[in-house]
Amino acid sequence: MNISLPASLKSYVDDQVERRGYGSSSAYVRELIRRDRDRQHVRSLLIEGGESEPAATADGAYFETLRNRVRHYSGE
Repeated sequence: MNISLPASLKSYVDDQVERRGYGSSSAYVRELIRRDRDRQHVRSLLIEGGESEPAATADGAYFETLRNRVRHYSGE
């Protein structure tokens, strides 16, 4: 795959490759694509979670149950 960039963006990419220690501009672009993919995945999980029904009410009793579980597993 070949990507054409205007001179200003090519200069920016070249600068990032040098400053951040990437082996090539391709390595830098691959990293950007991976980060974007991961960001999109997290975004979709957040949207899915926000649209779902709550599994339990997060009240005082809920948090006390969590504390008790932590105490149990930590040996307190």
